[in-house]
Amino acid sequence: MAWNFLDGLEIIVDVLDLFGSDFRSTSDRKSLNYDEKPQKKSSGRSKYFTEKVSVALIAVTAFFFLIVFKDPLPAANYTQTLVVTSLIGVVISFVVFFILHVMELYYFKNIFKLLLFSFSVIAFFISVVMYIYFKSGWFI
Repeated sequence: MAWNFLDGLEIIVDVLDLFGSDFRSTSDRKSLNYDEKPQKKSSGRSKYFTEKVSVALIAVTAFFFLIVFKDPLPAANYTQTLVVTSLIGVVISFVVFFILHVMELYYFKNIFKLLLFSFSVIAFFISVVMYIYFKSGWFI
């Protein structure tokens, strides 16, 4: 009597379908209660939460950039300083994005919200690093 591997696999699939459909149907029966109204998920956020946070970050960014660039920058290697502070700000913002992703808070319904939030966070951290760098006096 020759035993075929596919026959054994078919038996295993049939058993799993038998038990899987039984568990699925009982859970479906428990979840279907026609007397109750479906409950909405309340996320706790307002409709325009992402846009409000992005606009607030852009406003703070504009304030910091105004403070940093109202006086002329130091003449010694200011281009290199701007590039380094920008890179530091981008790295900090990527760390924040990673933390938000791990906490499952970095998701968006459309690409506009993603880009608006991401660019505003990146600009915010670049402006904070530049403000600290130029106005603290630690590095100059």
